[in-house]
Amino acid sequence: MPSVLLSNFQGIPMTVNAAVVLPVEYFTEPNSKFPVLFTIFGYGADYHYFSGHNLPASSLENVPVIKVFLDGNGKLGHSVYADSDNNGPWGEALTKEFIPVLEKSYRCNGARLLTGHSSGGWSSLWLQTHYSKIFTACFASSPDPVNFENFQMINLYSDVNMFYQNDSSPRLLSSVAGNIPWMKMKDVFQLENVIYRGEQLNSFNSVFSKKGRDGSPERLCDPITGNIDKSVVANWKKYDITAFLKENWESLKNDLDGKVRVAVGNDDNFFLNKSVRALETEMKKLNSDFKFAYYPGDHFTASTPEYRKDGNLFLKEKYLEWLKKHAQK
Repeated sequence: MPSVLLSNFQGIPMTVNAAVVLPVEYFTEPNSKFPVLFTIFGYGADYHYFSGHNLPASSLENVPVIKVFLDGNGKLGHSVYADSDNNGPWGEALTKEFIPVLEKSYRCNGARLLTGHSSGGWSSLWLQTHYSKIFTACFASSPDPVNFENFQMINLYSDVNMFYQNDSSPRLLSSVAGNIPWMKMKDVFQLENVIYRGEQLNSFNSVFSKKGRDGSPERLCDPITGNIDKSVVANWKKYDITAFLKENWESLKNDLDGKVRVAVGNDDNFFLNKSVRALETEMKKLNSDFKFAYYPGDHFTASTPEYRKDGNLFLKEKYLEWLKKHAQK
């Protein structure tokens, strides 16, 4: 779908891309309208996966849904559907341009559910928390860091170096089974400094940082020394979901509370379970009704049939609550 907002920002024609997959009931019940389940791909995937497929959308635990597979890829990496100084107004393009066209083109009933894994999990949680009047509920799976006091075991606000801990031991970017060293933070930062084309860490810079003097995103840390630039962190804080919820809970809770479920593996390769637990701690202090769940497995193995079913049942429950509420109006 052509986007005026993104095109004006980038100065070139831009589109919001998605695959729309319809349920069988869309054709057998021509007078019925259906809820939409937005699934946001993680880093590296795109909507072309569905090109040429003729299989109908599977149900949401026996609830027919229109499935929309959103693709947040851009030249600087995953947009995560957050408005940013470098990528442009992706959240606004989705909510103000794409969704109205979608709902005009298909028989949607107004219920909008969100889900996604990894960067898609962060995206779904961001959209639900920042557009709580637009979206009905979200199931965020193994989201990218949702707490910048625990950004892959680094406190961006107090730690001074991305590469080394206070005892000079190297920081890990990832592990096997949550404890066996896999990749060091320094190696990946320096790799992306050479291959600069929107890889995962540079993707974070493109969303969370201001635009630099040279037109590229400001960098969280020096790629040679690893020293954290605190002036850049100040802008990143706007995208710290935990900080956002803490600071705005009173104005958000009526539209948001009870609409969020976050699940993650206990041995996430990128230590994302620790960030999720930090978010849970803060939400408990706020007496929120956010749901959190932890499962055996890592970033790639936690998503078992049971894991997915539990998430789908949560979305179904929230949809039925929405349906009952709107039937009474």
